[in-house]
Amino acid sequence: MSGIITNEHERVVRLFGSLDRMLSGIERLVAGHRPTLGGERFLTDKEVSRRLKISRRTLQDWRTNGQIAYIALGGKVLYKESEIQKMLEKYHRKAWQ
Repeated sequence: MSGIITNEHERVVRLFGSLDRMLSGIERLVAGHRPTLGGERFLTDKEVSRRLKISRRTLQDWRTNGQIAYIALGGKVLYKESEIQKMLEKYHRKAWQ
């Protein structure tokens, strides 16, 4: 192998293409992963409002009225995923048979 290898060289292009594909795969893997704290997963207001299909303003009203449990930490509002699940189960109404 002689000469100068530039970024247009076939091997370099293939290497960067492989790296790009690997990075995309890693990003897809970690996109849905949320780290836990004490075994508990926490959600942002954006995530909760999207899951419950309500506006963020409605979610704020629920917080104000004490209808939903939350944690306010340094200007950030977080919700325990388990508390959201409990709330959904509490208000679940079975269909008529």
